[in-house]
Amino acid sequence: MLYQIFETQRSIMEPFSDLAQAAAKLYSNPLNPMAQTPLAQRVSAGYALMHRLGKDYEKPEFGIKTVKVNKIEVAIHERIEIDKPFCELRRFKRFSDDAATLSLLKSQPVVLIVAPLSGHYSTLLRDTVKTMLQDHKVYITDWKNARLVPLSDGEFHLDDYVNYVQEFIRHLQSIYGHCHVVSVCQPTVPVLAAVSLMASRGEKTPLTMTMMGGPIDARKSPTSVNNLATNKSFEWFENNVIYRVPPNFPGAGRRVYPGFLQYTGFVAMNPDRHANSHYDYFKDLIKGDDASAEAHRKFYDEYNAVLDMDADYYLETIQTVFQDFKLVNGTWDVKGVDGKVERVRPQDIQGTALMTVEGELDDISGSGQTRAAQDLCTGVPASERKHLEVAGAGHYGIFSGRRWRDMVYPQLVKFITSHAPKAKAAVSKAVAVKAAAKTPVKASAKAPAKAAKASAKAQGAVKTKRVTPKA
Repeated sequence: MLYQIFETQRSIMEPFSDLAQAAAKLYSNPLNPMAQTPLAQRVSAGYALMHRLGKDYEKPEFGIKTVKVNKIEVAIHERIEIDKPFCELRRFKRFSDDAATLSLLKSQPVVLIVAPLSGHYSTLLRDTVKTMLQDHKVYITDWKNARLVPLSDGEFHLDDYVNYVQEFIRHLQSIYGHCHVVSVCQPTVPVLAAVSLMASRGEKTPLTMTMMGGPIDARKSPTSVNNLATNKSFEWFENNVIYRVPPNFPGAGRRVYPGFLQYTGFVAMNPDRHANSHYDYFKDLIKGDDASAEAHRKFYDEYNAVLDMDADYYLETIQTVFQDFKLVNGTWDVKGVDGKVERVRPQDIQGTALMTVEGELDDISGSGQTRAAQDLCTGVPASERKHLEVAGAGHYGIFSGRRWRDMVYPQLVKFITSHAPKAKAAVSKAVAVKAAAKTPVKASAKAPAKAAKASAKAQGAVKTKRVTPKA
C-alpha cells in the first residue's frame, strides 16, 4: 500500500514540478519584462529549486563519448554485451584511427567492474569507468530496476547474483583468455564468493580481484548501516520494507525493496548536509554561479535516481552479510545454475592476486571490513596481496573524485599491470634465470630451517600502503 501511495503522490506532484520549471524559465528569460524586476532572480531560483525537489529522477546515462589514451582522443561506443533478466553486461569499446594508439588499445588488460546493487544505478561509477578506460578494456554490470522486470522472468536471489558474476567472468575469459575483476562496495561479497567457487571447482580464475569499500566482515567497525541490519530481525525487514510493485509498471506484483525507501535512508544519514547543499544551490542561482549550480544538478541527478531491488535478493543479503556473517564464518552455501549447492571457500583461491582498498573516513563500510578478505584468502601468497588505506577519503572518495583519480587509481593500475600475462611471464623467466645462475657451494643443515622460517614470515605479512593527500 505504501508503494501505491508514494506513486500516487509522485503523479500528483509531477505537473506542479513541470509548472515550477516553466516558471523558473519565465522569470529568468531576459525577454520577459518581469525578469527585470528586483526579485525576479530570487523567484526564478525558488521555482528552480521547487522543480528539483519535486521532479522524478530517471536512470541517468553514462554519457562517456571520448577518453584520452596517451593524449590521443579515443571514441567510446557503449553497447550491451550480455542481456540477463536482472542485469546487462555493458561494454565500453574504444575506437581510434591512430595506428600506434590502436595497437596500444589492443594490448591493454580487460577489466570487469562489478557495480553495486544497493539502491543506485551503475552510473554512480561513471568516474570509475571513465578513468579506467585510459588503460583498460572495460566492462561493467548494469543492474536493472526490479520494478521493470516482469514476474514471468522469475525471482532474483543472492545466489543468482553470484552466478551472474561467474558467467560474466567466463565470458570475458572465453574472449581474451583472462580478465581482472574490480568490485565496489556491496559486490565485494558475491564477487569473492564467485571467484572462490570457481577456484574450488578448478576453473580458471581472474588474474586479479580488487575489492573496494565492501562489507566482507561487517562485524568490524560497524557503521549505522551495519547497526540497522543487526538491531532489526529478518522478520522486521520482511514485514516493514518489502512491498509489491504497483500495476502501472512492467514488474507489477513483484515483491521489492523500493528505491524510494533506500533513498530516504541515504538522506537520513546526513540530512543537514543535503539541506545545506540545496540552499547553496538556491544561492548559486541568485548569484548567477552557473558552474556551481550545474555541478549540483549533476550530482543530484545521479544521487536521486534510485532503483528497486528484488525482495529475495535484498533479504538474503541482509541475512547472509549483515546478520549471520556467513562468508567469514565459513557457512555460506550457494546454489548454482545446475541446482548443485556448494560451500564458499575463499581459502581455495590461489592463482588470483588480491588488492583491498578502504577509505579512512568511510561511514558505510567501516575500517577493516574490506581488509578482512586478506585473512580469508589464505591460499593467495602474501607477495600477491596488497592493502591500500586512503587517508581522508570517505566511501565515495575511493572510487570517484579527486582522491580516486590521484591516489587510488595509480596504485590500482600498477597492481593490474604487474599481473598482466606478459608481466607475470617476464617475472617468472627472470626468477628462473636468476635461480639457474646460482651454483651451490656447500650444503648446510641449517638451510632448510632458514628457508622454512623465511617462508612463514612471508606468508604472515601483507603489504599495506597508506596513501595520504599531497600538500
